[in-house]
Amino acid sequence: MENILLRSDQKEIAILTLNSPKNLNALSEAMLDALKTNLEEIQQSKKIKAVIIRAAGKAFCPGHDLREMQAKRDLENDGGRAYFEDLLSRCTHVMKLIRELPQPVIAEIQGVAAAAGCQLVATCDIAVASEEASFGVNGVNIGLFCSTPMVALSRNITRKKAFEMLTTGDFLDPFQAEELGLINKVALSKDLSMCSLDIAEKIASKLSLAVKIGKKAFYKQAEMEIDDAYSYASKVMVENILYKETNKGMDDFLNKKKS
Repeated sequence: MENILLRSDQKEIAILTLNSPKNLNALSEAMLDALKTNLEEIQQSKKIKAVIIRAAGKAFCPGHDLREMQAKRDLENDGGRAYFEDLLSRCTHVMKLIRELPQPVIAEIQGVAAAAGCQLVATCDIAVASEEASFGVNGVNIGLFCSTPMVALSRNITRKKAFEMLTTGDFLDPFQAEELGLINKVALSKDLSMCSLDIAEKIASKLSLAVKIGKKAFYKQAEMEIDDAYSYASKVMVENILYKETNKGMDDFLNKKKS
C-alpha cells in the first residue's frame, strides 16, 4: 500500500508530501494520523531546522474527506456527533502541533487549498504558491460553515475579508492571497519547489536556538496587549543574548567590521 504521507529529508530540512491524489489529498483520518506522527517526530529532532509541506497531484488539499465523514454519520445513534467531535479534535491537534513546532513550517501550494486545506495553509508559518493555486473556505456552499478553518484564517487576513470568504464561499487567486497576507510569495509552477526550498535553506542556515525561541515568542506576543508584549519580548531577547552561540556571533560580527 502506498504511503499516504511521504517524508524525505534534505540535510536539515524535512519535506512532507501529502500523497493521496485520488481524494485530492483530503485530511482523512489516515492523513491526520500520518501528519501527527511525522510532526511529533520532527518536533523531537535536533537535526531538522525547517519543514516544507507540499502535495502530490493537482490539488493541495480540499479539506476533510466528506465521503469518509458521511460514511460515519450513522455508526452511532447520535447522528455522528461523537465521531465528528473526535475528528475535529484530531485536526485541531495537528494544526496546533504545527504552531508548536520549534522549526518553521512552510506550505508549498500548487493547486486548490479549500476549507481545512486553507486552514492548513493559514496555520503554517510561511506559505508560497504557484500561479495555479487558489484558496477558499467554501463549506458554506454545502451548508457547512468553516468554523475551525475560520480560526486560522481570521488570524492571517483582515476580519472583513475573512468573513466575506466564509459567508460567500468565494475563492482567492494566489495574487489576492499574497496581497492579503495569506501567503508570502507567488512563483511559477516550475520554480515553486525551488522557492520553498530556498526559504527553508535560509532558515536552516540560522542559529536554530534563536529561531526556536523567536517562533515561540512571535505567536505568544501577538496575543498580548502591547505593554505585556514588550515586557515578554524583552525577557526573551535577554535570554537569547545570553546564549553562548549568540555571544560568539556578536563578537564575530564586530571583529569582521574591524578588519
